[in-house]
Amino acid sequence: MTSTLIRRHLSPYPSSLSAPGAAISRARARDWAEIQERMMVPLYEAVYERLEVGAGTRLLGLGCGSGLALLMAVARGATVCGVDPDEERLGLAGERLLAGPGARPGGARPGVPGGVARLARLADGGLGSALTVTGAGAGTAARAWSGFTVVTAFDPLSAPGSGSALPERLASAAALAEPGSPVVLAGWGPPERCATSTVLRVGVRLADPTADPTFPQLPLGGAPSTARWQPCGRDDLEDLAQRAGLRLDGSGRVACPFGYADTDSAVRGLLSTGLFDAAERTTDATQVRKEITEALHPYRRQDGTVWMENVMRYLIART
Repeated sequence: MTSTLIRRHLSPYPSSLSAPGAAISRARARDWAEIQERMMVPLYEAVYERLEVGAGTRLLGLGCGSGLALLMAVARGATVCGVDPDEERLGLAGERLLAGPGARPGGARPGVPGGVARLARLADGGLGSALTVTGAGAGTAARAWSGFTVVTAFDPLSAPGSGSALPERLASAAALAEPGSPVVLAGWGPPERCATSTVLRVGVRLADPTADPTFPQLPLGGAPSTARWQPCGRDDLEDLAQRAGLRLDGSGRVACPFGYADTDSAVRGLLSTGLFDAAERTTDATQVRKEITEALHPYRRQDGTVWMENVMRYLIART
């Protein structure tokens, strides 16, 4: 098994967590890994089960975050490659999939099947260039990455810089997969079935008081942008897949409740998504935390836990 993580440098798009400062970026990346990322486990499990991800699967994860989805694929026997624009999250993915903090590249992490683990940089040469391996073992690596059999993009519409360039990026990733391979896109289900949408609208309102919090729009045209929540329209995933030159091959919905031990954990988890960064720039961190806390009040249980029912939707397309 080979785990490869790729750090994307796609200037001028900043990491969604870079604005508050390095210390807060690190803390929020850790909150993402320890609090928020696990909320998507039902989605990952449903997709992997449907696609029968396992031994022989070569999976490319776009927006891999801190690597939980990749780790789940590895546990099923897959070979994985992760790509993410956030350096802090990617470092945590390395701790999970590679040899842990401070270890030299190529070390094997206990519990992860053997092979060579590498960190590569994705710069102007593109994803294909980043997966070109030279030096000792290059022949073996080239055969291993001759074609992915599964590509996942579990949250493409909320990625920093989402817009008209997104189909081209998705098409570039799909081009690295074998013909007929599945490409999975995922997003929010209907807003009326996603309790968390009421909280995420707080970030939209604070970031731009003139915006319609019911139907916020991300800037198009490839201009620099900060991630901002937007509802996923009925055909948004299908439109994205078709614009990327992919053919549709099915879809599904998965219940993904967001459950937190207490309100503080809920606030930290939601802030770790990066979807409130623009609001913090426009107002201040204290105000944002206060309004998130107020928005969470209807979902706080008597024992102090917070529970929000959500439905996520995924689309399977083919190269």
